[in-house]
Amino acid sequence: RIEVSEWGDDEAPMVLYAAPLLCGEFNRLQKKHPDFLNNQTIEALVDLIIMKAQDAEGEKVFDLEDKPILMRQPVTVVSNVAAGLMGEMHTIEDAAKN
Repeated sequence: RIEVSEWGDDEAPMVLYAAPLLCGEFNRLQKKHPDFLNNQTIEALVDLIIMKAQDAEGEKVFDLEDKPILMRQPVTVVSNVAAGLMGEMHTIEDAAKN
């Protein structure tokens, strides 16, 4: 559960959910955005949000038509949402430390 106050209204923040990132989904991101774990561009993070963000019923919240709007959002908001959707993913360097 990720609450995004910047995307909500005066009453409440937008609430997003996501299932774990699957290997096939990660592979699609890697094909479009090589070295995704170590070089997370804003466009890659927006693509991740489009791919994974769901509502409480499990329906996708965004589609490709929303990409131009998401690309105009503040970097910190996009980064925070994407980080919340990715959960416990780490860079290769982080994994090597563990």
